[in-house]
Amino acid sequence: MKKIHLLILKSFIRPFIVTFFIVMFVLLMLFLFKYIDDMIGKGFEWYTILELMMYASATNVAMALPLSVLLSSIMTYGSLGENYELVAIKSAGISLRRAMYPMIIVVTLLSISAFIFSDYMLPVANYKYFSLLYDVRQQKAAFLIKEGVFNNSIPNYSIRVRHKDKDGVLHGVMIYERNDASNINNVLFADEGFMYSTPDDEQLVLKLKDGIRWEEQASESNPSNYRQELIRFRFKETERRFSLDGFKMKRTKASDWKSTIQMMNLRQLDSNQHLTRLRSDSLVMNNYSSLAAFYKYFAIPPKTAASKKIIPDKKDVLTGLTKEAKISAVSGGLNEARSIKGMLSPRVEGYKEISKDIRKYSIEYQKKFTLPAACLALFLIGAPLGAIIRKGGLGLPVVVAVIFFLIYYIIATIGEKSAKEGNLSPTIGMWIAIVILTPMGLFLSYKAATDSVLFDSDAYKRFFRKLFRKKVAA
Repeated sequence: MKKIHLLILKSFIRPFIVTFFIVMFVLLMLFLFKYIDDMIGKGFEWYTILELMMYASATNVAMALPLSVLLSSIMTYGSLGENYELVAIKSAGISLRRAMYPMIIVVTLLSISAFIFSDYMLPVANYKYFSLLYDVRQQKAAFLIKEGVFNNSIPNYSIRVRHKDKDGVLHGVMIYERNDASNINNVLFADEGFMYSTPDDEQLVLKLKDGIRWEEQASESNPSNYRQELIRFRFKETERRFSLDGFKMKRTKASDWKSTIQMMNLRQLDSNQHLTRLRSDSLVMNNYSSLAAFYKYFAIPPKTAASKKIIPDKKDVLTGLTKEAKISAVSGGLNEARSIKGMLSPRVEGYKEISKDIRKYSIEYQKKFTLPAACLALFLIGAPLGAIIRKGGLGLPVVVAVIFFLIYYIIATIGEKSAKEGNLSPTIGMWIAIVILTPMGLFLSYKAATDSVLFDSDAYKRFFRKLFRKKVAA
């Protein structure tokens, strides 16, 4: 490997690693802003939050990797152009295309790695991420006592505390206990209380002092009236235990997520898509067999003149029938049409759902290949752009990279949405952004190889000055 190639590789690897982690950090912050309300106040361990963030980062690779390739390639060749290193490379007899060879090899290896990641690792990361996120969002809020606020976290209980000391002592405790069977409330008041959990974290213990408890219950003489008697208890010290089973996060089974499309690799997607197509074909064949009972036809050999009169020779099939026969024929046809429509309506909805599933399988299948292709296409744009604008750092290259990535992302999103709705073929919808950007990258590569002044403001100023001078002279 030549020293020039080694220089270019070192200039690329550093900004690529930095930009990749910056983009991942930004996407991770967006994830936290979106789901922060579902995680706060639920008593999760730190490693649960860290695990969720790790899986969320893995699912963001599909967006972070192409953007990092685009940004780092612009920064690399922009920095080389700004420091006149590209001029020195060209003066040594090495063209820009030859100088891009090691970068093309590295980006190709990155694309292959992206394909392997999307086929083998991303389905597992998606499963871990979506299942853990679902469990986190389903988790109840942690049992927290706030002063002057009724806490209803524990089923059938409502607890209020007037004041809480720093050492955990509760003052002015009020507990409402609801009995679902009798639909009445029991009330307890205590001057002081102290709360702690058992060593196994299975129960929450509330020790109360100097209080009173009111209970309503049925009398022995009239058990049907649940509020016949009012009983009052006074106590010096008592203890209440509450189950914490509802506050523990329960993980869903792996089998519950096996049929999710995002958790499948290429082989599973192809197999499920084939089975879904077979279901669709079977449904169509069943429709044909069901409609066969409604087909009515007469095969009458036209041997005699009388039989020839029965078969109409005009477009109007009712020609030759009496008025009563026409009314009867039209009425019978309408009834049969209504019957067919009523039979096919639910099947049409089922067919639409099956067709939507087929498109989803095909879209996810194409996504496995569009990720590495996007890395190559955006590199073809970023490298010549950096050589043309000749600016390094995080200034102009970031602006240009974001603009081109937004173009790619918007086109890809529109194409995917159109493919999901059935307006475009899944193949066309998923590859349309690559097809549009690749010629653009080849054009920029040609302009960079020929030392184009595509982004030179002075060249445009000279052009317009000459244009205005010609108009004034005319």
